[in-house]
Amino acid sequence: MRILAILLSLSFSLTISAQDYGFGKVSKEELQEKFNPLDSSANATYLYKNRRTYFVYRQEEGFSLVTDVQERIKIYNQEGFDKATKAILLYDYAGDSEKISGFKAYTYNLIDGKVEEDKLKNDGIFKTKYNEYYEQTKFTMPNIKEGSVIEYKYSIESPFYWNVDEFVFQHDIPVKKLEAYFEAPEYFNFKSNTKGFLSVVPKNETKNDKITFNYKERNTSMGGGTTFSSSDLDFVKYVSSYDLSNIPALKEEPYVNNIDNYRSAVKYELSYTKFPQAPLKYFSTTWEDVVKTIYESPNFGGELDKTGYYDDEVDALIASVSDPLSRTGLIFNFVKSQVKWNGYNGKYTNDGVRKAFKDHVGNVAEINLMLTSMLRYAGLNAYPVLVSTRDNGIPLFPTRDGYNYVITYVKFPQGGMLLDATNKFSMPNVLPFRALNWQGRIITEHGNSELIDLYPKIDSKDQITMMVDLHENGDIEGGFRSIKTNHDAMLFRQRYDDVDQADFLEKLENKYDGLEVSEFKVVNTDELSKPIMESYKLFEESQADIIGNKIYFSPLFHLKTTVNPFKLEKREFPVDFGYPSSSVYRVSVNLPEGYQVETLPEPKIIALPDDLGSFKYIIASQKTSIQLTVEYKINQAIILPFYYETLKEYFKQLIEKENEQIVLTKTL
Repeated sequence: MRILAILLSLSFSLTISAQDYGFGKVSKEELQEKFNPLDSSANATYLYKNRRTYFVYRQEEGFSLVTDVQERIKIYNQEGFDKATKAILLYDYAGDSEKISGFKAYTYNLIDGKVEEDKLKNDGIFKTKYNEYYEQTKFTMPNIKEGSVIEYKYSIESPFYWNVDEFVFQHDIPVKKLEAYFEAPEYFNFKSNTKGFLSVVPKNETKNDKITFNYKERNTSMGGGTTFSSSDLDFVKYVSSYDLSNIPALKEEPYVNNIDNYRSAVKYELSYTKFPQAPLKYFSTTWEDVVKTIYESPNFGGELDKTGYYDDEVDALIASVSDPLSRTGLIFNFVKSQVKWNGYNGKYTNDGVRKAFKDHVGNVAEINLMLTSMLRYAGLNAYPVLVSTRDNGIPLFPTRDGYNYVITYVKFPQGGMLLDATNKFSMPNVLPFRALNWQGRIITEHGNSELIDLYPKIDSKDQITMMVDLHENGDIEGGFRSIKTNHDAMLFRQRYDDVDQADFLEKLENKYDGLEVSEFKVVNTDELSKPIMESYKLFEESQADIIGNKIYFSPLFHLKTTVNPFKLEKREFPVDFGYPSSSVYRVSVNLPEGYQVETLPEPKIIALPDDLGSFKYIIASQKTSIQLTVEYKINQAIILPFYYETLKEYFKQLIEKENEQIVLTKTL
């Protein structure tokens, strides 16, 4: 087997070296390939990725950033068809925008031994407004079949030369060959930040280049005319190049806050510029620089300092209240009720806090900077906290884009409190799930900063009680009740908010195939200080196997876990549960008349090391009923990769125990 693997790898390497990666040079061998030799589970593969990012200078406009992209993808089966659709986001801000050009795209198929190509036409390219700051160009390749190869190329020119898109080397499908280049004139000093678990080392070199300036001058003497001239400015450019082969896919797994945090990539961040006859201009190089830049922005610190637009309302709200905690609660609830989130994240305001207060709608920064300002006005020690949302990734390095969100921190003698008024169901220290992402950065006095853990310390609890009658034909009917607190309650309220109850129940019944729900009721939807309570009557067919005069069933019925969420042999990134939690299931089963317990599962306790969590399964039988209590605890929001194998085995044993069956025998 080892010799076969070596031969396969050698053959694969020879194929790579012989392949022509010129645009349009798709080979029959690529079209005939049935699977990736190094990852037979892959539904598609990047045969080739090429990216070059460099600067161009135009005399009237100055420097701009150009990125050339060429990608060739092999699609093996229908599950890989989604790779035939691509969306390109183009930044559009304050009158400046990125532009796409040089677009070409073809689909290649092998028909009767001949390579046939289909060109993507203009009517297959769609340009839309993605959000306030981005335009989107989206396309789907034509005539996609199992075995197709697609290839496209384009260029993006950006006036935002300081914002270099991340070089991404690893994807959810393998990459056979990747080439990438970053070129920057000596006037721009960039630092590179790498992430991921692949070893990626660039080849760095310098090259000579020049800028040509053209002049024209009208001659006013001796008959007029125009004189043309030019001059060259020589400079050095720094080139980093990457040449990688056989990059494995990064497999998505459950309980990952953002898989991009662990994807192999390089981010170039502008540190400073030094143009001829001009002083150094520094950009972000340390977190202190980042915080200072953000705080001094008129759309952050300037908006935070604004008052006068809410004074009368806040004065009336807290006039008879002196307790700091009570004042905080009143102002927090006031902002939540008065200003609705418009769905936009951002650490900077867009229209400003005054307009948001007047119009009763605003982005994240407008709402939470307003909240911070009101709390300070009320005499509380309140500070803004910079946060990176889960979909923005973890801010591993000091970059201006590392944070994209802001919340509020209030300091009390007995401890601190985190607040986010963008979600009407959030509570003190119960942040929206999008904001639970490792650490935030409190901006303290004078623009200094300190880190704070965003994950809650108090468990979210879910207590479930289910009492059912088991019928002789295997059907069950009875009642269900759930009581949820903290994040579990907030997430339920979000799912239940403004939905059609019929649709909500249909989704619930579809989740547990065959479940029929009636007398559905939810209590405390708006009383956030109280737990959310859900209850209903249930009926479900065929929840037991009838063999002869015996009945076999799992006492958790449809609530049991059937699939281990952890499937990888090895995991290099943490398991992120989002928040600590504890769940207790209490199930009472009334036995069908004329049956008695023959076999009962043994009680079991499983403990994770270092008090990370536990599982308890306690069961007892009486003459006509069975009582089961199952308790789950995850005590840490984040579990490090060191514990992955143990956690995987923990879930394996948990599932085995939950699926163990009770055996009933019919009495004579």
